[in-house]
Amino acid sequence: MKPLNRQTAHIKNQRPVKVLQYGEGNFLRGYVDWMIDVLNEKTDFNGTVDVVQPRDRHRTTIKALKQQDGLFHVLLNGIQGGKPTQEKRLITCIASALNPYDDYAAYLKRGENPDLKFIFSNTTEAGIAYDENDKSASTISTSFPGKLTALLHHRFQHFKGAPDKGLTVIPTELIEKNGEALKHIVLRYAQEWQLSEEFSNWVNDNNIFCNTLVDRIVPGFPRETIKEIQKELGYEDQLVVTAEPYHLLVIEAPESVKMAFPATAAGLQVKFVPDLTPYRTTKVRILNGAHTALVPVAYLHGLRTVREAIEDKHTGTFIKEAIAEEIIPTLDLPEEELQQFANDVIERFQNPFIRHELLSIALNGVSKYKVRVLPSVLEHHRRTGKLPEKLLHSLAALILFYKGEWRGKNILLNDAPEVLSFFRKAWLQHEAAEVVQAVLSNTSLWDTDLTKIEGLSAYVTEQVKLLQKSGHTVSTDS
Repeated sequence: MKPLNRQTAHIKNQRPVKVLQYGEGNFLRGYVDWMIDVLNEKTDFNGTVDVVQPRDRHRTTIKALKQQDGLFHVLLNGIQGGKPTQEKRLITCIASALNPYDDYAAYLKRGENPDLKFIFSNTTEAGIAYDENDKSASTISTSFPGKLTALLHHRFQHFKGAPDKGLTVIPTELIEKNGEALKHIVLRYAQEWQLSEEFSNWVNDNNIFCNTLVDRIVPGFPRETIKEIQKELGYEDQLVVTAEPYHLLVIEAPESVKMAFPATAAGLQVKFVPDLTPYRTTKVRILNGAHTALVPVAYLHGLRTVREAIEDKHTGTFIKEAIAEEIIPTLDLPEEELQQFANDVIERFQNPFIRHELLSIALNGVSKYKVRVLPSVLEHHRRTGKLPEKLLHSLAALILFYKGEWRGKNILLNDAPEVLSFFRKAWLQHEAAEVVQAVLSNTSLWDTDLTKIEGLSAYVTEQVKLLQKSGHTVSTDS
């Protein structure tokens, strides 16, 4: 079997480096690099990527990228249009890979590239953070924002503050207002490192920091099936990335960014919007909210994976109706767009190539219900004056789930010690009404007393009793 490199793959194209990417992990390679490869194929973007390792850790990916001349395959496996689909793509857009801890000067020199237009990053949720130990631009920083500040300052000095040499920064870390947070820390370092006021003004006026919302499941390296995959590919690719076909990138940015990054022309699901708040709310309430609402209902019904739950007649109907009747009516995007997103979510739940365990989603289930589902409960009640019965049925199932036992078998709960302790004490009371009252009135769980909503406590109590009596989930239809 052949090693994978540009000679064996007969890749000769040379394009200018337009992107500096902080992060070499599966997500960026199966999401951003995949997109850029599609852009090169379908538009006149004509750009490649320099990859930077963001943390000082022993990582083999940078070494493997160098060995494979930046080449690797992305395999898309999932459901589209109701049918299983598989697609493979050889990614050719990575020009180089660098560990800045090995050569800091070479890292800073990346800022001298006149063709550079974009910064992409994924350094985990903890990556966009200030580190008081980062003291200057002359020595390598521990934090990603510190490294970025140093590179921007080097670029500012090299091009003498030229306005047209500012960059568009597109972080993909999963924190709210990620672009604004990153810019704030960069400017803080600029001030604390006593860099010039002109530099800070240049960062403010000539660089664009975009807030983003990202969505694609990227399981990553297919360890269990890699030998079969390599045989099919015909290469010893050590960097294969598996991902679902679905992808969404929402970028809060001016029209100039849309023109420079022509994702729409390439048919990619990239939206450039003035405010991504409604898109974030939609994702949290439909995708994340449906996941969270489904878990206790499906688990008590004897199911163990998301796919099993969505294909089960009872639980599948339950969650589809909860989305359509109780979640979508609380959202403000156009109904057609919401319906399409909901349909995509159901297809993603059915993906036969991803085994998504219910118990893995159940991690910190109470706080997830508060953030992902409770806003839909409250907004539905506010808008209609009625209780969302299916979402409250899920709450009843969640309360029973946190008893830690069902049908004589223990449930492996995974939550904060104080949450687990509270539920243990609550379930020492044998009457369902007392348990429900204790749970719903606990403001430390919900930031509000849910018993104050007329009829809510009585309805949840009724559902808990029905679940206990039946020994499995029951329909909420009247």
